[in-house]
Amino acid sequence: MNESKFNSEEAGKADGELYDCESSGITTESRGIRIHSMVIAGQIEGHFAAAPQCKSTKYEECIPTLVAVEENDEIDGLLLLLNTVGGDIEAGLAIAELISGMTKPTVSIVLGGGHSIGVPLAVSAKRSFIVPSATMTLHPVRLNGLVIGVPQTFENLLKMQERIIDFIVRNSRASGEDIKRLMTATDSMTTDIGTVIGGREAVGYGIIDSVGGLGDAVTELKRMISDAKKQ
Repeated sequence: MNESKFNSEEAGKADGELYDCESSGITTESRGIRIHSMVIAGQIEGHFAAAPQCKSTKYEECIPTLVAVEENDEIDGLLLLLNTVGGDIEAGLAIAELISGMTKPTVSIVLGGGHSIGVPLAVSAKRSFIVPSATMTLHPVRLNGLVIGVPQTFENLLKMQERIIDFIVRNSRASGEDIKRLMTATDSMTTDIGTVIGGREAVGYGIIDSVGGLGDAVTELKRMISDAKKQ
């Protein structure tokens, strides 16, 4: 009989306390394999807090969790569950870089949506999945609020956009030309520049590895963990 244990507070404390985000924090154990699942949902907060009515993911809470998962010998792998509208670019990219740099097996799955900075987060894992009904939005870097209209401002935005494109290309099978074209398309969105793609399209462009559900993602993560333990 396959027995699973769920404990978000006590799992892995032998090598240091495991920090959990408000929007995540479940560690499961089945047949000797322990997986930590992190949920990135709603808006990703950066240096400024989101409005009280907004669902948000706080990067200053997620970062210690990722460090703890990487350092804790009791945790075998990370499952990243995504349903985000995007948010702060630097915060999202910081989380994505941490996940990309982990040595443990990592798998991501896009559920409702992986929009904007959610795209780098989706590809940051070593293996990525997306459900057929999910969508992803690619668009140019944008700023809200007061903007100083000088050439340096626009050059900085361009450099930031290039960093995002470079990350996606480095961590997926997508080409930089396709990503740029999708970001700057003018015939896909009625009130904005960019492109909304579905699950199968995301796989077709090479952004996501496979179309699949939770079972597929967990099965693949367990296979990766088993292979890592054999080495």
